[in-house]
Amino acid sequence: MKLKLTTVAATLTALFLSGTASYAQTTGTVAFLMPDQGSTRYDEHDWPGFQAELKRICPDCKAIYQNGNNDVALQQQQFNSVIAQGAAVVVLDPVDSGAAAAMVELGQAQGIKIVAYDRPIPDRAPDFYVSFDNEGIGYAIAQSLIEHLRITGVSPEGVGILQVNGSPTDAAAGLIADGSRRAVEESEYEHLAEFDTPGWAPPKAQEWVAGQITRFGNQIVGVVAANDGTGGGSVAALKAAGVDPIPPVTGNDAEIAALQLIIAGDQFNTISKPSEIVGAAAANIAFTFLSGGTPEATTTLYDAPSQLFVPAVVTRGNLKEIVIDTGIVSAEQLCTDDFAAYCAELGIE
Repeated sequence: MKLKLTTVAATLTALFLSGTASYAQTTGTVAFLMPDQGSTRYDEHDWPGFQAELKRICPDCKAIYQNGNNDVALQQQQFNSVIAQGAAVVVLDPVDSGAAAAMVELGQAQGIKIVAYDRPIPDRAPDFYVSFDNEGIGYAIAQSLIEHLRITGVSPEGVGILQVNGSPTDAAAGLIADGSRRAVEESEYEHLAEFDTPGWAPPKAQEWVAGQITRFGNQIVGVVAANDGTGGGSVAALKAAGVDPIPPVTGNDAEIAALQLIIAGDQFNTISKPSEIVGAAAANIAFTFLSGGTPEATTTLYDAPSQLFVPAVVTRGNLKEIVIDTGIVSAEQLCTDDFAAYCAELGIE
């Protein structure tokens, strides 16, 4: 995986550094502001990927990392703090996409470049946006589930699919929801109900799904959940209600706990999106701005020049190939005592 990420980083460097100064001539402070600690990805993947790439291409640059812990006011304080510390570029993954518009306006008024990261900021265009294709993710996980229902011969008569979305304050969650909803509505299966999960909190998702089990019972033949946390909450609700077999449940982020649920057969899919790749891209974008250049966009989203990456859907059938053989997750991490037998079934050693 290190080799793969190094290759990607080199490609990103060539993509973003058109017309910029040499590495040795560039210095400055870049802030990396992430939204919450509900997911392990920010500390374990996004920040390390960003930090390593920025150090590689700009040894004299200073990087500041802060996490907003799902608190809008705290993230605003952190934003003000990094500006006071001289940040010339702020990479911002907002707690609240709507509230972040004011931060973009404040930063740009002071000549600071704002790079929206992962979650878009629709109400005020940042200088750049970098992420995975969130609407594409929502469509892909739902379509994968629907194809599974078709292949396994689940009749659409009198049954349907639940949709568990992410936080209503997260514009990326809205894009994932749009993609998932479109896939379900295009299918022959009924869209039973959907829920916006406050703060992406798994217990909230679990509570809502439990209520829908009472409401719909065995009409539920699938649950399209927006990430691994809400997917895990959905699985927990189904298990607690004694649903057997558990209908397919989606996810997103390829967290180890979710991958273990997949190999055990409790979760149907997830999305493998090595966040280090987007972190490295953000570092290159920040460096380009520091160097006085203009990052090259491949698309536009909410009026912001953007770079979107397309990730892969992971199921039990391709998990070994996508996440083990590429080194994204090791067999030792995945195949703990409770899951060793499942790993053996899949040839994971």
